[in-house]
Amino acid sequence: MGTELDIAKRITEKYDVRLPQKELELFASIIDCWKLAKNEIFLRQGQIAKNFIYVESGMIRQFYYKRGHDITEHFTCDGNTLAFCIASLFKKEPTNLMMEALEPSVVHTIPCEKLKELSTQHSEIAKLLFRILELGLIISQQKADSWRFETARERYERFSKEYPQAAKRASVNHIASYLLMTPESLSRVRAGTL
Repeated sequence: MGTELDIAKRITEKYDVRLPQKELELFASIIDCWKLAKNEIFLRQGQIAKNFIYVESGMIRQFYYKRGHDITEHFTCDGNTLAFCIASLFKKEPTNLMMEALEPSVVHTIPCEKLKELSTQHSEIAKLLFRILELGLIISQQKADSWRFETARERYERFSKEYPQAAKRASVNHIASYLLMTPESLSRVRAGTL
C-alpha cells in the first residue's frame, strides 16, 4: 500500500502534470486511504458525492438502476483514471450513480472541495484539476459515441483495448451491461458469432 505522497505522484503522472514538491505535498495531505471489501457499496444512490476516487489495487464500478436493471456505467482498477460522479460532485445534488468494490480494494479519496480550494491557490494544482476533468469528459464522450455509432463487436473490442484488466476480471453480467447488451449477446460477440 502506497503512502499518500506515493499516490499523489502516481496521480500526477497519470494526468501528465508535474507538481513542485511543496504542491505535491499539499496535494498528498488531502488524500485518505480506505480498504474496501468485495461487493462493498461505498457510494449509494441518493448520497451526495464528495470525492474523486483513485484505485490503488482492486476494481470498482459505477452503476445505476434503470427499470429494475443494474447498468454498469464505468470500471476503474489498478491505477486507471480517477472515478467520480461529476454532476453530484459539482452540483452537490444526490447521485443516481453508485460505487461498488468488485474485488477487495484499496482506494484513495480526494475531497473535491479541498482540491478546488488548493487549485485557487496553486496554479499547477489547478492544472491537475483541469486535466482530471478534461480526461473525464473525453472518456464520457468516447463512451457515448461508442454506444451511438459502433456495433456490438466494435464496442467490445474497444472496451477490451481500453480496459484490459476489467475485461479479464469483471463478470459477464457487468461487462454486458456496460456495453448495453445482454450476457447472451456478449457471449456471441466473444465467440465471434455476432
